[in-house]
Amino acid sequence: MIRIAIDAMGGDHAPEEIIKGCEQAEKEPDISLLLVGDKYRIAPLLRSKNIEVFHADEVIGMNDSPVTAVKQKKNSSINVALELVKTKKADAFISAGNTGALMAASLFKLGRIEGIERPAIATIFPTVRGGEVLLLDMGANADCKPKHLQQFGQMGSQYAEHVMHVKNPKVGLLNIGTEKEKGNELVRESYPLLSDSRVNFTGFVEPNDILTGKADVIVCDGFVGNIVLKLAESTSNIIITLLKDEIKKGIVSSAGGLLLKPSFSRLKKRIDYDEHGAAPLLGLNGIVFKAHGRARSKAVRSAIRVCAEAVRENIVESIAKGIS
Repeated sequence: MIRIAIDAMGGDHAPEEIIKGCEQAEKEPDISLLLVGDKYRIAPLLRSKNIEVFHADEVIGMNDSPVTAVKQKKNSSINVALELVKTKKADAFISAGNTGALMAASLFKLGRIEGIERPAIATIFPTVRGGEVLLLDMGANADCKPKHLQQFGQMGSQYAEHVMHVKNPKVGLLNIGTEKEKGNELVRESYPLLSDSRVNFTGFVEPNDILTGKADVIVCDGFVGNIVLKLAESTSNIIITLLKDEIKKGIVSSAGGLLLKPSFSRLKKRIDYDEHGAAPLLGLNGIVFKAHGRARSKAVRSAIRVCAEAVRENIVESIAKGIS
């Protein structure tokens, strides 16, 4: 049985939407869920008798200083849940709470995989051909060295192969051009390191190729990755909004919109973050996933699904072997 701890108090819609998502996911035959948070707020909302509750009377807020909050709020839902993972009472942890605090607490409680200097946040994007691409780092490390990008490529390759089930995943390095002389010092020095790594390195990838499927894994530093992530999120929302506005402008366009409604629904599903649910924090000596702060029940359910797959595939051991 896979035991997954869930931060009931993290995110904009906690604990209501977190609890709903857990109740939607609890029907999975091999998953047991542990809700961590204020039992006095959880109990009136929880209908399921199969979800175990672990009390934590403190909450790390989105605006709290990550390191300070982790040290001072020892009985926070994040700290208590990670202690469950550390003591093997849970196999993995999911939180929609403060990203910085989650990373800091995870490093303190679980540590890093041997050989990994910087854990990274990895996010899945859809490609135009119906596949998926994994980008990392998405914001954990704003300043990186070439060896960090090399490790990101190795970790991403293992995750793509074992959790996303991509055979011999292609790894690309994000740059402003494909020629070897292009880019800043970081990417130019990272190129030979990735070339010598035991990954299927395909060279530089330009931003316009992120969603084409040219690579299965794309590596960048956290500063660039976070910009890519936020731009992609806002662009997808803007496109949907503009389409809705244009459809409402006349009788003909409204009628056409009704005919195209199934297509729009499929498009929305393909670019919907909630379909993937959460991003793994790769490089930790334990399985931790970060859900979006705005996550609702659907995202929580999806996060539990992908988190369980990471446990089944023993992703920590796979990364450790890949690095060694």
